[in-house]
This record gives sequence, structure tokens and C-alpha cells, in this order.
Amino acid sequence: MSCLYRILSTLNHFLWNGPLLILLLGTHCFFTVRLRLVQRHLPEALRLSVGTGKKQGIRSLTTALAATLGTGNIVGVSSAIALGGPGAVFWCWLTGLLGMATAYAECYLCMLHQKKQKDGTVQGGIMYVLEYALKKKHAGHLFAFLLLVASFGIGCSTQAGTVTETVSALTGIRPSVTGIILVILVGYVILHGSAAITKLCSILVPAMAILYFAACLLLLFLNISYLVPTLRLIIASAFTPTAALGGITGGSFLFSARYGIARGLFTNEAGLGTAPLAFTGNKESSPGKAALLSMSAVFWDTVILCALTGIVIISSLLKNPALAEAYTATTLTSAAFSLLPCGELLLGISLIAFAYATLIGWSYFGAQAVRYLFGTDALPTYRLCYLGMIFVGSVLSLPLIWEMTDFINACMVLPNISALFLMRRDILPPSQN
Repeated sequence: MSCLYRILSTLNHFLWNGPLLILLLGTHCFFTVRLRLVQRHLPEALRLSVGTGKKQGIRSLTTALAATLGTGNIVGVSSAIALGGPGAVFWCWLTGLLGMATAYAECYLCMLHQKKQKDGTVQGGIMYVLEYALKKKHAGHLFAFLLLVASFGIGCSTQAGTVTETVSALTGIRPSVTGIILVILVGYVILHGSAAITKLCSILVPAMAILYFAACLLLLFLNISYLVPTLRLIIASAFTPTAALGGITGGSFLFSARYGIARGLFTNEAGLGTAPLAFTGNKESSPGKAALLSMSAVFWDTVILCALTGIVIISSLLKNPALAEAYTATTLTSAAFSLLPCGELLLGISLIAFAYATLIGWSYFGAQAVRYLFGTDALPTYRLCYLGMIFVGSVLSLPLIWEMTDFINACMVLPNISALFLMRRDILPPSQN
């Protein structure tokens, strides 16, 4: 395992310290300009995201959010700050702000090129765009395969590992025991099919997001005198090395950007090509409206919750620098929440709820890949394998899981971004829909 960790760490160091940073930021900027600052339509997107008129559209949004509102919002931001310094929060936030344009483009393109199946259902995703619109069948199969592998990584192992680590810290229960319980809880939902998944997500996602958001606002209120210094530190250390948080040493520009952008991509998935899978097959939404909903998911996930988490962590550490020495890279958020009565318990509950929702949401994404590659008859086998990987992720080393996740993400970016650029003329801004 240590050998695999070193190999993946070396590959990720190369990919995320240059090529992918340029590719992702370049793509986000390109579609921001090409779509005429699509972020200007954020108020309309937010109205759609909190509306009640189109239940299927809202359920698609909550399924997308279930897959993205996971450990990246808590553990991902924590590790980004520990490894890249406070400036990583800026790059994570910027990834979300600009990534809204890429998320819009992905969803619009996938909705536009959906494919009617033999059973009468409509399916979509980048793999269908690659095979049927671009006539690149092998590329479509490659993306679907990577998506399937990613469902066992970003959507499964990282979440399961974080849950077991959290439960172990709170209660002392062994990871293997927690893994078995998690398999049962997830299995109860996903074995009942996509209808059960979307129904649960529409209830769980708003509740857990509101709980976590309220706790973060309370912490910001307690740290209000450190808010301005926190914002200054984040911006300053985004471009220059900084060492100002006790045991947390600020990284160079490349380290701040590398971990901020990588964790931003991990949590909002803009550029990954996964979020559109929650919206394709939705007969109630036009490509434009579905794309706006997908854009709003990135806003809620990264621009709001990830940024809020980062500000809470840094303001808490500025208030009490000694906290940094008592916590590991992945538990800095716990350091911040320790300032609240029962704060670590509240954070633990939030983290488990986020991870559980992501496990549910990503099982749906993986199922789309299986349906494309092998047909519906293979879905029961996939779901059993998915449950098995939950247990495996529960007992694996969490640093190894994160390196695996970063590498899988990197592999998925390339075919997805290629499809977006090749089909860019098909993607229309909201004003032309």
C-alpha cells in the first residue's frame, strides 16, 4: 500500500501542479466568456433551485447536491488548508465561482444530446455525447469506465473512510463495525432503485445543509473580530507563502492553487462531467433550465459552503492558534467546531449525514455508467459491488483514498473537457434559450 501511495502521490503532484490547474481554470474562464458571463443569471438559477413548481427538477438538483455535498466540504477544505495554506480557500472559492460556467455547459450539452433507450427511457451524459454526437464510441466507453471506477472512489471509498474515522473518534467503535452498519443503511436505499434515491435526497439534503450552515454562522458570529484578518490572510497567502496558523504552514503559490483547485473540483465536480447525470432523463426541464439548476448546485456547494468552512477554520485558528497543534490535517474543522458546546458532536453528525448522502447520490451516477456499458441487467451486480466497496473504504488508509480520488478525477477531466470544447457551438447562453 505504501508503494501505491507513493506512485499516486507522484503522479498527482505532476498533474495537479501544472497541467490540470491550467486546463481547468482555462476551461472555466473560456466558458465564462463564451457564455457571456453566465454567472449573471445566478439569481434566476437560485430561484429555480428553491422553487417548488417542478418537483422532478428539484429532485434532480438535490440528487446532484447529494453527490457533491460530501466530505469535500469539510474534510477536503480542511486538508487543503493544511497542505496548501490559507490561500487554498481562495483557489477553492474561485474554482466554484468560475466553475459555474463549466457546470452550465456540461449539463446543457448532455440534456441536448440525450438518447432514447429501447425500454422507452431517456438517458444522457458525456458518454452519450462522445458516442452519438461526436461519433467517438471508444471515448464514450472510456469515460463511462472512468465514471464507474470513480463511483467506487470519489463517491464511495472517501465517504466511507471519513464516516468510519469520524465514528471511531466520537465513539471508539471499530471501523469494520461501522462499515457493516453503513453498508446496511446504504443498501436499504439503493437496492430499492432510483426513485428511493431521489426521494431520500430531496429530504436529507436540505436538512443537513441548513444544520451545517447554521452552525458555521454561529461560529463566525463568535469569531467576528477575526473575520477581516481572516479574509486578508486568505487573499494574501493565495499568491505568497505564509506561515501564520500555529502548526499550519502556508504553502507556495503552486501548493495553494494545487490543493485549492483539486479540492474544489472534488466537491463541486465542475469539469468532471458527473453532475449532468442527475438531470438527464428529466422530462420537465429544458436544457437551459436544467443547466441553470446544475450551475446553482456549484454555487451552494463551493461558493457558499466550502468558502464558509474555510473561513470558519482559519478564523478559529487565528483566535486560538494552539488548536492547530492538537488536530491532524483532516480534522482542522473539528478544531474550529470545538469552540462550540457539543460542537465536535454536531460536526460529526453533519459529516456523517453529508457522507451518507454522497454515498447514495454517487451510487446513482455509477448506475448510469453501468447502464450505458452493460445494460440494466447488470445493475443488481453493480449495487452489490458498490456496497462491498463501502466496507473496503471503511478500513483503507484515508490518505491513500484521497490520492486515489485525485488521480481518478484527473483521468475523468480529459475526455469531458474534450467533449465540451468540440461541441462548444451547441451550448447556448441563457439569453438565447
